Amino acid sequence: MATTVEKICKEALILPADARIGLVERLLISLNLPTRADIDHLWAEESERRIAEIDRGETRLIPGDQVFDNIRRKYGK
Repeated sequence: MATTVEKICKEALILPADARIGLVERLLISLNLPTRADIDHLWAEESERRIAEIDRGETRLIPGDQVFDNIRRKYGK
């Protein structure tokens, strides 16, 4: 198996960059990982959910300066 993988990798590295990118994309899709479009969609949904919580007054907002001050105090930076 390792010999086959090594041979495929060696041949793949000879391909032009755009062909290697296409190969990588096909391999990643074969792993059934979320696609970029899936991730973007999920983040859009999460953003809308958080905005709705803010609009309904269900979320306590903390100014960015305070957040970073808390981090610096906690981690000593």
